[in-house]
Amino acid sequence: MARWLMALPPVLFAGLAGLFYAGMYRDNPGELQSVFVGRPAPVLPATTLPGIPGLADADLRTGKVTVVNFWATWCPPCRAEHPVLKEMAGKGVRVGGVNIMDNDAKAVAYLAEEGNPFLGVATDPNGRNRVEWGVTAPPETFIVGGDGTVLFRFVGPLVGTDYETRFVPELEKALAGQK
Repeated sequence: MARWLMALPPVLFAGLAGLFYAGMYRDNPGELQSVFVGRPAPVLPATTLPGIPGLADADLRTGKVTVVNFWATWCPPCRAEHPVLKEMAGKGVRVGGVNIMDNDAKAVAYLAEEGNPFLGVATDPNGRNRVEWGVTAPPETFIVGGDGTVLFRFVGPLVGTDYETRFVPELEKALAGQK
């Protein structure tokens, strides 16, 4: 029995080292894979912010690409990407929002003060729906095709080089495919 227990740590180490080695040679080791890419978008919450149009599942199936952004007022990276969302909306991109684990009054005040880029906002006050979408933490953004299929998932704020090199080309590809 003791010999078996002595062999266990090297075997576990070798297995873990093999997993790490294989992980280094993935196409993009920093990218979190989404099980929803290529599948229908999960259900959106039915709750909304007072005085702001809601975002419904039908909004994701209009024949037009929609960007769905999970955000919160307490999230500094969400605040950093907000001007990019407004710019997208200004260029005619359909941007929907899901406000997660936030205070409705603070969210409404934030959108009134900073501008509302969203065609509609659903709320997920307890964070249950974000789990259905596979969202780990805000901000996370999905590109959804006109038929409601998730085309791409972007983790993190829509700013900087990562945004420009990964998100923008995927959005342009999706928009070009809807014409």
